[in-house]
Amino acid sequence: MTFAEPCFFLLLLLIPFLWIHYVKTEDKITRKMKVPGLPASFPSKSGRVRWRHIPFFLRVIAIIILVIALARPQRQVGNVPLSVEGIDIMLSLDISGSMLARDFKPDRLQAAIKVANDFIEKRTNDRIGLVIFAAESFTQCPLTTDHNVLNTLLSNINIDMLQDGTAIGMGLATAVSRLKNSEVKNRIVILMTDGENNTGYIDPITAMEMAKSEHVKVYTIGIGKKGVAPFPFKDSFTGKTVYRDVEVNIDEELLNKIAKETGGKYYRAENNRELNQIYEDINHLEKSKIKVNAFVPKEELYFPFILAGLFLLIFEWIFRTFYLKQYI
Repeated sequence: MTFAEPCFFLLLLLIPFLWIHYVKTEDKITRKMKVPGLPASFPSKSGRVRWRHIPFFLRVIAIIILVIALARPQRQVGNVPLSVEGIDIMLSLDISGSMLARDFKPDRLQAAIKVANDFIEKRTNDRIGLVIFAAESFTQCPLTTDHNVLNTLLSNINIDMLQDGTAIGMGLATAVSRLKNSEVKNRIVILMTDGENNTGYIDPITAMEMAKSEHVKVYTIGIGKKGVAPFPFKDSFTGKTVYRDVEVNIDEELLNKIAKETGGKYYRAENNRELNQIYEDINHLEKSKIKVNAFVPKEELYFPFILAGLFLLIFEWIFRTFYLKQYI
């Protein structure tokens, strides 16, 4: 047991003064109770008079107990292992320049961030991490149960964080490597891109084989409507951003192969509503138990002391008022 506010124990220094005051008061009462011609010990012959000191001692004990309560006794609980339902999920998000296309509202990247934020909020028992990729890949957030931090990092993503390009193999390989040491049975990668692999030193098929060897299930999402979509370009004369219709090229054959070979599923999202529905479908993934250490703060123990102290004060009042009424 430890005490959060030990300074309150200084109040116990008042007890000797209470005792001195009580002795002086009792001495005055004893002198008044003496009857001329009778022995001085006469008052002690009455049982009730002999017990007249009990209320004082009850009061002192009550004060000691209440002081202990004020000092806030605590018991250290520490880390408690809990078993919860959840899986490990790595989000791998394409942040190449084409993700600013306006076939989604307000654009592909912001639409992807929004649905991912909503998805994370629903997966309360899962550890989730984030990988971003363009011409290279980067772990924006490792696996964590702190979804507030994850959502903040996700919301701060922009296309200027990495060199432009689409390295699908790098994005998948980095996500798989983050799941490699996980002891959870079900491990998932959700990979979203709007283009074709055109850079990176890890081939998508090689990354797929990595996922298979680690038993990582990959869900792939191709984001972008079929046909053409308004892409942002900088006007060489004015320096302003202008939008021109550009043909959308998503390597659906590759994404479908990655998903199928790893036991996942390929989706195509052509608008915000379809993208939301895709994440709703993935939200029904199979769950498995994982063990986490949840930190439990110190347990407060002052309440029983308060009850005991108040009980003694009430008992002291009843004893003094009714039982010793004639003598005190």
